[in-house]
Amino acid sequence: MNENLRSGEWVPKRSVQVYAFIFAFLVLLVDGADLMILSFSLNSLEAEFGLTPTEKGSLASFTLAGMGIGGIIGGWCCDRFGRVRTIVWSTMIFSVGTAVLGFTQSYWEFAILRFLSSLGLGTIYIAATVLMSEYVSGKYRTTILGTLQTGFTFGYIVATFMARWIIPDYGWRWMFFVAIAPVALAAVMRFLVPEPETWHAARRARSARVDAVVRKNTFYAIFADRKARMILLAWILALTALQFGYYGVNNWMPSYLEKELGVNFKSMTSYMIGAYSAMIFGKVLAGIGGDILGRRAVYVLGALGTAICLPAIVYWNTPDNILWLMVAFGFLYGVPFGVLGTYMSESFRTEFRGSAVGAAYNSGRVGGVVAPLLIGYLATNGSIGLGFVVMGGAFLVTAVIPLLFIGNRLHDPRKLVGEPEPEAVVEPARA
Repeated sequence: MNENLRSGEWVPKRSVQVYAFIFAFLVLLVDGADLMILSFSLNSLEAEFGLTPTEKGSLASFTLAGMGIGGIIGGWCCDRFGRVRTIVWSTMIFSVGTAVLGFTQSYWEFAILRFLSSLGLGTIYIAATVLMSEYVSGKYRTTILGTLQTGFTFGYIVATFMARWIIPDYGWRWMFFVAIAPVALAAVMRFLVPEPETWHAARRARSARVDAVVRKNTFYAIFADRKARMILLAWILALTALQFGYYGVNNWMPSYLEKELGVNFKSMTSYMIGAYSAMIFGKVLAGIGGDILGRRAVYVLGALGTAICLPAIVYWNTPDNILWLMVAFGFLYGVPFGVLGTYMSESFRTEFRGSAVGAAYNSGRVGGVVAPLLIGYLATNGSIGLGFVVMGGAFLVTAVIPLLFIGNRLHDPRKLVGEPEPEAVVEPARA
């Protein structure tokens, strides 16, 4: 593989880094597209299955519940079986499972199969983020991972174009049938991208431990470390609020534009493309800013900006300014995610990074499960816009917690287990 070790740091071959980035980007693209396929199909599902607003919201909640459970298991699998293996098997599970949704004939068939297929979908973000955090240097880590996160957004755009082309002429089922394609991508990835040497080193160190419980149970190791335990708790709270806001808005924005603002379907997709295009720039610039200003500062600023922008969309929209409000929202909406992967990965040690990041991010999906249901309830008894104001409050909460409790660059993901980390890398969290 021709890796070099430099001052205890693993330096992978450049060509392998490129392969790893390409495949991680593509699986995140597929991940993002899959989520938006459901969003754009909700109105068609409502018409065919006779869904209530609450049932519509519950489909996103079934998705997020499956992603949460699958992501926690997947984070453990990353540490136990490898980052690349976990991505490959997860991609195959959700691709096949999503394609089967095209054959469902009732609300409950769709909901149960969606939950099962989402077990694989939930692992992708964690595994791809941890993999790339260990492949790239800390000097440019948020720039690279911020660019990587645009894969989600490109997936949103791909799904938007697909919906615009497929749903009006061919129906919602074909949106799900095409999801079988990523199986081929997973098969190729297995042969071109090796597991990081940092994972191999951590595995060897864990195997050498005398204490069998610590050797086999990464979650025990996390909770035995007081600092890791406190950082994990802070991330769970922050990510519960983040995903409460993110998935609530993401799931209901197309319906809000169509039903409450009276935007026709094709114009609505144009507005969504504008927002997602701005989101790409937000993530890339956030990544660059994270390497210059620090991960925490950029995360907090992006979350605060989103908290302000959501009420603006609800209370100050007009036919003339809604496009620009959506573009501004898309840009700010993407900023926290541009630094999140690096910020989280650097919060934990290599030997339990996958488990910790998986537990934090996917425990936070509880917020994502609740939010679509809450907006569905508010839509039945009030308006979707009222739900968006509540989501703005969630973004305010997710800004405050890291500001107070989670420091920058606590660990270097490319350092081999047992090697000391430079003092310059460590910045204690503020209390």
